[in-house]
Amino acid sequence: MNWKCFTLAIAMAGAGAALPANADQLENIMSAGTLRCATFADVPPFAAPDPKTREMVGFDVDLCNAIAREMGVKAEVKPVSVEARVPEVRLGRVDITVANLAYTLSRAEQIQFSDPYYLAKEMLIVPAADPGTGKADFVGERIASAKGSTSELSIRLNESQPLTFQDTASAYLAVQQGKARGMVANTMTTTKFVNESKTRGKEMRMIEEPMLFQPIGIGMSKDQPALTAKVNEVLHKLDTSGEINKIWEKWLGQGTEYKMTRTDKVVPLTELEFDPIP
Repeated sequence: MNWKCFTLAIAMAGAGAALPANADQLENIMSAGTLRCATFADVPPFAAPDPKTREMVGFDVDLCNAIAREMGVKAEVKPVSVEARVPEVRLGRVDITVANLAYTLSRAEQIQFSDPYYLAKEMLIVPAADPGTGKADFVGERIASAKGSTSELSIRLNESQPLTFQDTASAYLAVQQGKARGMVANTMTTTKFVNESKTRGKEMRMIEEPMLFQPIGIGMSKDQPALTAKVNEVLHKLDTSGEINKIWEKWLGQGTEYKMTRTDKVVPLTELEFDPIP
């Protein structure tokens, strides 16, 4: 993969007008004793209602709870749609967004990103009989994704035609029904769908070439240096202690259907070199 310098991304991260915010959001969080955290409404394994208890569970839910615990407050999880992840923070309806939030230049103009805790890949899956072998084979083709997601953006960047839905399950169904040639989502979600397709529905396979690489971080309000510093401090502590790896293993590790190993570490954005997207 060809990496580019991150200088532009950092410059853009600091851009954008200040939005209305509390004088000190961290102080308000500590006073209230509650960390309001936005997660996906129904995107397993990140966040989804438990079938039995109906309580929200998943990787992002556990990470939100761990951050709140380290801050000495209680987590209040607020399920939101994919496209609402940034607005909820920007409008002050939540304190942080923990929802597989990829860094983009446009998002960085609106909100503050924490140090990333892993590097995500947007992957394309297609019916097993599809002759395509790389993303170039899908230029101009209709590809499904969740609306307002990095997946949708990666489809546009590939000059394909996005067909968007409120959730990844609906996007997947569109491919199964022949309404789209393929579907783009993060590695975890696409791996799950490919595995499920082996015993149910039209069999799918994954295109090996990623559609996009992007660092994943936590979203916060801009111009809140104390909160940003605290969240980064907590993330580094959770990483060093092995807590993030434990949460990863629980939801994404070798004992799950995803069988993924986390090799990334929490590092400042300035130490990463990647192709920032608009």
